[in-house]
Amino acid sequence: MNRLSWNVLVCGLIGFIGVGPLVARDVIEAKTNVEVVRVLDHVEIVRPIVVTHAGDGSDRLFIASQYGTIYSLNAPYSENDPEEFLDIQERVTYNDRQNEEGFLGMAFHPKFKENGLFYVYYTTTEKPHVSVVSQFSVKKDDPTQADPGSEVEVMRIPQPFWNHNGGTIAFGEDGKLYIALGDGGAGNDPMGNGQNLETWLGAILRIDVDQKDEGKGYGIPKDNPFVDRNDAKPEIWAYGLRNVWRMSFDRDTGHCWVGDVGQDVWEEVNVIVKGGNYGWNLREGQHQFKDSGVDASDKFVEPIYEYDHEVGKSITGGNVYRGSKLPELEGVYLYGDYVSGKIWGLKYDHDKKEATAHYTFETETPIAVITFGEDEAGEVYFTDAAGRIFSFAK
Repeated sequence: MNRLSWNVLVCGLIGFIGVGPLVARDVIEAKTNVEVVRVLDHVEIVRPIVVTHAGDGSDRLFIASQYGTIYSLNAPYSENDPEEFLDIQERVTYNDRQNEEGFLGMAFHPKFKENGLFYVYYTTTEKPHVSVVSQFSVKKDDPTQADPGSEVEVMRIPQPFWNHNGGTIAFGEDGKLYIALGDGGAGNDPMGNGQNLETWLGAILRIDVDQKDEGKGYGIPKDNPFVDRNDAKPEIWAYGLRNVWRMSFDRDTGHCWVGDVGQDVWEEVNVIVKGGNYGWNLREGQHQFKDSGVDASDKFVEPIYEYDHEVGKSITGGNVYRGSKLPELEGVYLYGDYVSGKIWGLKYDHDKKEATAHYTFETETPIAVITFGEDEAGEVYFTDAAGRIFSFAK
């Protein structure tokens, strides 16, 4: 492991009450023995966009490239070379200029150990832009390898532009698959997708992969918030989002956390609730968006934390730490910013609805973090655009 020299600043924050702004108070600078470390430096994967585990007791760590190849390691800190788990590069569109397309999401079925099923989200090679959510299975004669011929499309999502694809997929504790989608791209949400319930774009979807409704590759849960509305897509769980990058579930509480990338000034951390409208493109952070925007009201769910573009310009959402190695980080949401290269942690009290602490991990070298993930034991990792992999340690 290559250790980096880090300090941690712990900042007490005034609680988020109603729709008021977050204001720092009683800032306390303190050192900690928690460090950020580079791990798996023998692993060479171009744009490692997903870090996850199968939840099958194998302790394997899976890392996916944005180009469309998934690799596995036999243990989180394995010194062995990664093994190819699945390669679908020929089905995936990605280039470094339009870098919000490509292979963007992966989630193992909660019963993967029994059924061998997992799901992916990627941009196809079709024109114009199309995203798909597909199901794959492992090989019958070798369950350690995925079968590239087993693909079954679950959902096709037309995209008007190359950017704001979202792309995280994750299973909630309810066993349903959640799909995070951006507003479709360009600037200012020109098609008004964020506030339009008749499109999937700008929303988080919730589907049932264990059953299929007529004419669909999935089932629509009957308790989704808009199933009884003729003017809404029944798959929508929450909406009013610009470009969720990334989404995760707290394995302890079940809360759904997202980082929503802003446009003009504000980056957001949100906790997603059923039926919630998160404001885009009428609101950005806890603020009116342009002259066409609106003031805060009970109609919108405000972010639990925000920061402006003097601090960072493209949030990368992360994971709530639930590992055992670093008890001082228990319950801390670890996240970062792609442009400023900063890594942070947020402690939030869901009962009191207030942020109680914020951590800034300082480093001499900014890290263009592109994703976070966790292993089966709950230890958190993150990767950067250069292909490096990091974790936290004492």
